Amino acid sequence: MNKIKEIKEALNKKYYERENEVEGLLIGMLSKQHVLFIGEAGTGKSQLSSELGKIVNGSNYFQWLLSQFSTPEELFGVLSLKELEQGVYKRNTSGKLPESHFAFLDEIFKANSAILNSLLTIINERLFYNNGSPVKSPLMSIVGSSNEYPEEGEGLEALFDRFLLRYEVDYVKEEKSFVSLLKGENEVEVPEITLQELEQYQEDVTKIRIPDQIINTLAELRQALKDEGVRPSDRRFVQSLNLLKAKAFIEDRTEVVLKDVALLKNSLWVNPEQKDTVEDLVYEFSIDQNELKFDTRRKEAEELLSMLQDKERKVDEQLEVVNKLKTIVKDINDLQISDNKTKEQLVENISNSINTFVNNIVEF
Repeated sequence: MNKIKEIKEALNKKYYERENEVEGLLIGMLSKQHVLFIGEAGTGKSQLSSELGKIVNGSNYFQWLLSQFSTPEELFGVLSLKELEQGVYKRNTSGKLPESHFAFLDEIFKANSAILNSLLTIINERLFYNNGSPVKSPLMSIVGSSNEYPEEGEGLEALFDRFLLRYEVDYVKEEKSFVSLLKGENEVEVPEITLQELEQYQEDVTKIRIPDQIINTLAELRQALKDEGVRPSDRRFVQSLNLLKAKAFIEDRTEVVLKDVALLKNSLWVNPEQKDTVEDLVYEFSIDQNELKFDTRRKEAEELLSMLQDKERKVDEQLEVVNKLKTIVKDINDLQISDNKTKEQLVENISNSINTFVNNIVEF
């Protein structure tokens, strides 16, 4: 069993109302994809992102606030004066972005043309050109953040496109969560993993199976998006497969299931105006009818079990409840759902309640 689920639970306790962002951060880490947080200052974007460096022991973490005056030296290191005297244009990258496993770049859309090309190369290809020679970077995931989306025509479309997962981060809404935040009740110790463990997890993620049903669903979803004027690139669809695999891995499954597709509401829109359309369509395509039927039958069973335990009811009424429960058990057993353990537990609970009732009748 991997530790990622345990880490996810701890982070959800530490950061109120950040379940989606926490999941995105961990999925980005496992799938080696980049994550973008859009939101006002003070929503905890940098604090949450810094958890990556704390979670993975032995990893290098780099964090920087960009501005329109940022220079390449800030991200990639200063030029070696000794090398420069010999006509060698080489940077000292120690402690900088090219040598990091994880990075948080605040106000990333303030990146200017002086650093944009190098930044794109290291994001896309994990390469940094030092004195004209490509040097492989260990970079796994960059988390970018901004208070706002880039304006059209600013030349930042390519940078924006490289973030496969995008989340809008808001202030804490629930009063209960806000009060707990003020009281400091979110002091939680988050489990750690080693860099070697993470690399093994990343390898395991690549082995997660994607059934043909999921592939066909994505093809249908692509056409539905196209019909609405939304055209994510083929590359974005291909890369999204890694997101789905990572999602399954976090939940300790060996294959992707239909409900995992819901994750892609954070990925398949091209510009912010398409966000709601994509969310609606992704939701529609990620619904498993068997899962819906199971949910309905489970709620019915819970209501009937409550009626069965009501000692004020007449025996003939309770016998009718028993017959209804038996029908529900048969229906549930016929359903194919991803969480067989939950299904089996529900069937066992219903069967035990029926047996207890029958035994009490016999004794009486």
